[in-house]
Amino acid sequence: MSKLHHEIKLPAPPEAVYAALAQSSLHAAFTGEAAEIGEGAGSHWSAYGGKISGINIELVPDRRIVQTWRAGNWPEGAHSLVRFDLQADGDGTTLSLDHDAIPEGMGEHLDGGWKQMYWGKLRAFFG
Repeated sequence: MSKLHHEIKLPAPPEAVYAALAQSSLHAAFTGEAAEIGEGAGSHWSAYGGKISGINIELVPDRRIVQTWRAGNWPEGAHSLVRFDLQADGDGTTLSLDHDAIPEGMGEHLDGGWKQMYWGKLRAFFG
């Protein structure tokens, strides 16, 4: 198992970043793909038309999201853990991502995926 840590600055306040990550319609708007994100701990979520999915473990509005996370092509039963922490930073937000328990051999793919499929798209969405 491996892990990733990313820190990025986004040109939007924490409440807007949180909403884009935690609300189905806004998540779909910034990714351009279907998303179904439940509300509250224990609810299910999926994004990119079901290509990734998991369970919301902890939701602290405008501050933190913790989710189990898995790609549909991973071996049965393989899950990882993703934590987004949001901190106001001037006129924007510093987002810290910790992605833990990544299945062997998937770290490099996920590293590039976060950059391309999330950070670049969030920057363009808020641009």
